[in-house]
Amino acid sequence: MPMQLANELGKINVTDDVIAVIAGSAALECYGLVGMASRKQLKDGIAELLKRDNLSRGVEVRRENEETHIDLHIIVGYGTRISEVAHNIQTKVKYVLNEVIGLKVDHVHIFVQGVRVIR
Repeated sequence: MPMQLANELGKINVTDDVIAVIAGSAALECYGLVGMASRKQLKDGIAELLKRDNLSRGVEVRRENEETHIDLHIIVGYGTRISEVAHNIQTKVKYVLNEVIGLKVDHVHIFVQGVRVIR
């Protein structure tokens, strides 16, 4: 279900795919993040690193009881503090979605699916 914004000129519909791409690109700007991981690989235990053109595949947008939840499946760099990387991503994604779309995000859930050595 697309998010609907209204102003004096009319209505604007923003789909969940657009929200997912914006959230994914905001997350990639954070230090310590190697890339996004596919959500579908979680059950196999294998984290597939996605390229930049697949940002929305590592992000899920959910709405529950008038709240917006963003789930990000990520791969972090070896030697970085995972809790600090996750906190930075949560803060950045909430800020960017609020500034770009005007969307109030209630929760940003981080799922670390792998650690990679950064060369």
